Amino acid sequence: MFKRSAFTMLELVFVIVIMGIIGKFGVEFLAQAYKSFIFSKINHELQSTSEQTVELIAARLENRLKDSVIARVGAGGAPIALGSADGTLVNYPVLEWIGVDDDGFRGSSDNNTSINLPNWSGIIDLDNANATANILVSPETNTTNTSNLISLLSNADSNITHTALYFMGSNSDAGRDYGWDGNITYMNSQQAAMHPITSNGTLDQFTSSTASTFNGIDVFEYYKLAWTAYAIVYEAGANNLGVLRLYWDYQPWLDRDGDGVSDQFNTGPFAKNAVIMENVSTFRFMAIGSIIKIQVCTKSNIIEEYSLCKEKTIF
Repeated sequence: MFKRSAFTMLELVFVIVIMGIIGKFGVEFLAQAYKSFIFSKINHELQSTSEQTVELIAARLENRLKDSVIARVGAGGAPIALGSADGTLVNYPVLEWIGVDDDGFRGSSDNNTSINLPNWSGIIDLDNANATANILVSPETNTTNTSNLISLLSNADSNITHTALYFMGSNSDAGRDYGWDGNITYMNSQQAAMHPITSNGTLDQFTSSTASTFNGIDVFEYYKLAWTAYAIVYEAGANNLGVLRLYWDYQPWLDRDGDGVSDQFNTGPFAKNAVIMENVSTFRFMAIGSIIKIQVCTKSNIIEEYSLCKEKTIF
C-alpha cells in the first residue's frame, strides 16, 4: 500500500508568498519593459521625422537666392526681410525664398559623350553681336532643354516662359525686388532684381517676357535662373501641435492668374503643396547675414509629454 505525501501548511505559505512577490514585481517589470519599448519607438520616430524634415528644408535652402529670403506672419502678410544680427530665433509661421534652378544647372548628359552639360550656363556675353536691348546671349545655354526639364519638374504647369534671371551683383530689396509684395507693375518694369524672361526660339538667347526691354538696367555677366519660389508654412492645430507644409511652383515675379498682383504661394494658379511633417510644436528660424538657421520641434503625448528639436545651419 502506497502513501501519498501532500504539501504541508508551511510549504503552502511559502508558495503563496513567492507567487505574490512574483506577481507584484513581475507585472511591474513587464510594464516598465513595455513602457521603455514604446518610449524608444516614439523617440526613434520623432528623431527620424524631424531629421528628415530639417534636411529636406535645408536641401532647398542651399540653392536659394540669398537676398530673397523673407518671413511672413501669415499668408498675405507683409514680407519681412531676414538678416538680423542679434541671433534670435523667430516664430514667424511662413518662410519664403526664390530657388535657383539647380537641376537645370547640373544639366544632362550629351547624347554623344558622357559629359553632363548645363541646360543654362549662368553667363551672359555682353559683347555678342546678336545682343540687343531685348536679347541676352548666354553661350552654351539650351533653352529647349531648360524648358523641358522645368515642365517635367512642374508636372507640365511651368516652362521657360515662366522663368526669371537674377544678375549676380545686383542690388536688391528683399520685400520689393522679388515680387513678395504683389507689385506686378514694378516687376514688369524690369527695375526689380528679378527679370522675367523667356526664349525667343534661339537656344542660347533670352528675351524679356514683359512689354519692357533690358534698356536702362544693369546687366551683369553672371546670372542665376529661377522658375519657382518656395514657402515653408506652419499651420497650427489642436493641442499646440501643427503641420509643416511645403509650397512650390509659383512665381512671385509673374501674374499668371491675371488678378493684377504677382502670384503668391496661396494664389498661384499652379502652386503645389505637400505636408512634410506632422505633430510640430515649434518652427523657428533666424538669419545672420546670408547664413540661416532653422529649428523644428516635435512632440508626442502617447505615454507622457515628450518633445525634441532638430536644428540645421545653412550657409
